[in-house]
Amino acid sequence: MPSVAALYRYPAKGFTPEPRDDLLIEPDGRVQGDRVLAFRFATAATPQQRDGLDYWPKDEGLALMQFPSLARLRLQYDSGTRRVRIRDGERVLADADLSADGRRVLEDAVTAFLAGSPDAARIARDGILPLRLVGDGVTSRFQDRPRGYVSLHGTASVAAVDGAVEAPVDDRRFRSNIVVSGTAPWEELAWTGRIRIGEVAFEVQNPIGRCAAILANPDTGERDARLLRTLTAHFDQAAPTFGVLLLPADGPGRIRVGDTVSVG
Repeated sequence: MPSVAALYRYPAKGFTPEPRDDLLIEPDGRVQGDRVLAFRFATAATPQQRDGLDYWPKDEGLALMQFPSLARLRLQYDSGTRRVRIRDGERVLADADLSADGRRVLEDAVTAFLAGSPDAARIARDGILPLRLVGDGVTSRFQDRPRGYVSLHGTASVAAVDGAVEAPVDDRRFRSNIVVSGTAPWEELAWTGRIRIGEVAFEVQNPIGRCAAILANPDTGERDARLLRTLTAHFDQAAPTFGVLLLPADGPGRIRVGDTVSVG
């Protein structure tokens, strides 16, 4: 039977995954502590509205899709003190809280890093600077879709992709919240209806269409694998797809590493 192999949340959009032993699924279907901060472009520091919900389009803020160099940085967020620490290797670029002054320190550090990276031309485009660090550090809101969703993929699917390219491919490329083992490659893409993970029942929504974010090596920040083409050409997909989106079907709850996954 499939089971949960790993759990992740991503405190800041586009930055370091935080491995977790458990995740709390909130009533609105998002993961507590997931994407509670985001660096937004100067012209997009307030949300849009879509379907009656706040929406922060990923192409109007820092994301791996446009800025693969971000993958090289290591961001740690202490939710208790609401303090952010950003490193490039062993070098600390910034260590600050979420006060107005602290946010400026973090914004300036990330801007300086990108200005000296292969993404320098992108950060210099009109409307991007000055970057604005938004979010209260508590409320999960900066997912790619207005509804949020919880994301899931299988370890066997990762292994299939890894075997098809020369560059290293692991779970980090796909930035899911839930990673499951005990499935066949691509099995999760065929799931429909309701599944249960530990104490939470989910409704499977749809497979996840993928963008250029998965091209970025999570250690070097370089685009080193043509994974979008690999998914379509090697695996005969109509469009590059990896993993599935979920919404809780019976309210909030907690899921844990080792929980069984009941399908159907």
